[in-house]
Amino acid sequence: MSFDLILFGGTGDLVWRKLMPALFQAFRHGSLPEGGRIVGVARDDLSDEAYRALIKSRFDQVELAKRPTEEEFARFAALLFYLRMDLSNASDYPRLASTLQEHAADTVVMYLATAPALFTVFCEQMAAAGLKRPNMRVVLEKPLGHSLASNRAINASVRQVFDEKQIFRIDHYLGKPSVQNLFALRFGNALFEPLWRRENIANIQITIAEDIGIEKRGAFYDDTGALRDMVQNHALQLLCAVAMEPPINAHADAIRDEKLKVLRSLKPWTPETLRQHVVRGQYGAGSVDGAPVVGYRLEAGVRDASQTETFVALRCEIANWRWAGVPFYIRTGKRLAGRSAYIEVNFRPAPHAIYKSPTGAGNRLVIHLQPKDGLELHLFAQGQQNRISSPSSDTPLSPVQLDLDFDKRFGSERVGAYERLLLDVIDGRLNLFVRSDEQEEAWRWVEPIMQSWVADAEGPRPYAAGTWGPSASSAMIARDGYCWTEEC
Repeated sequence: MSFDLILFGGTGDLVWRKLMPALFQAFRHGSLPEGGRIVGVARDDLSDEAYRALIKSRFDQVELAKRPTEEEFARFAALLFYLRMDLSNASDYPRLASTLQEHAADTVVMYLATAPALFTVFCEQMAAAGLKRPNMRVVLEKPLGHSLASNRAINASVRQVFDEKQIFRIDHYLGKPSVQNLFALRFGNALFEPLWRRENIANIQITIAEDIGIEKRGAFYDDTGALRDMVQNHALQLLCAVAMEPPINAHADAIRDEKLKVLRSLKPWTPETLRQHVVRGQYGAGSVDGAPVVGYRLEAGVRDASQTETFVALRCEIANWRWAGVPFYIRTGKRLAGRSAYIEVNFRPAPHAIYKSPTGAGNRLVIHLQPKDGLELHLFAQGQQNRISSPSSDTPLSPVQLDLDFDKRFGSERVGAYERLLLDVIDGRLNLFVRSDEQEEAWRWVEPIMQSWVADAEGPRPYAAGTWGPSASSAMIARDGYCWTEEC
């Protein structure tokens, strides 16, 4: 199957940091379909050869294992082409049409790795130029909008040109191996599903922590913040993966129907829960890995008196029979004490204790997303025992764990998130992409939080860079008698 992959924003950070390395890995693994072209599109005045040289120089900055050899890049570069184009300029679209006509591809993928403000312009110009084709697919990067209204406007504009089955709203967390194995764990095994409910689970925690700051994205981040950047999309999609009912099959709409039910079941916010169950923070000066770092307001591109949050922690509940009364905690932030992303399922204690368990410990399942991918099941076991004694209520138990490290188990067989998702787009598989009604429901749920912050004169709570966020985050979860993993 031949394809054209058109990367709008072809000289931008996302392309060289994520998309090109993922495409090269697919090429190296032999999974990229033959007869394909990868066309970078940007406003820079570059030739095909200059673009190939630019991408080659950028590969020096990716992980060593993902860098091509000279021979590998020479073969990969044969797929790379460049088109100078301004998406907002109607007169440039005939040049795009000419580029597409040069190669009669079976599938054409339009990947908008650009500012979301250009999504609507692109769709309007595509319609005006008559470039819509049944074999086209469009990939939209998050954040898709700034609010519920803007999200609806973008989706309406895109649907004027493309059918829903042609629209791939990407959330790269859904492509992570650990998230895929979460589905396999739940729906491919008989072991956990009977336990996956309120009677057995005390709470579920979702953490997406970054030790980096906003890097060179100051202007973008200051208009976005952690809630829009991470919670509305990544965190809520992870929550859906954990909480959804078993789909009737593995087809895209069956999976997305169940995720939508979760989003619609989230308890709506009230003035009281907004005060008690939502914490926002902003990092100040501190230390990360022993090196001093500046506070958020001193970062390039950030407003002097910015009220933008770099940290969010919240408590939510799902009002259905499976999850009623089980708190779900979400936490994400910049300049935290470590880089880690994981889902932690904390089980209730045994109903009748005949052994002495370690204080504060319990059975838990941890799904690691980064920096490693894997699963940990934390249990209790009896340690070395005097041979003449018998177990009693005073017999101490010790924590042990079963650890599945995907790097060690699968090695080079593993497929990265963007590699998987790009191949799915080319093949037309929608399972790991987000439908418009999912996005709208997520925006509807977070919008009261954003509105409450507009009226909040106190602003975000300060926290020192290199810590785990404001103390109010710990107090929020402690009110239920629980704690974040690193604090227990």
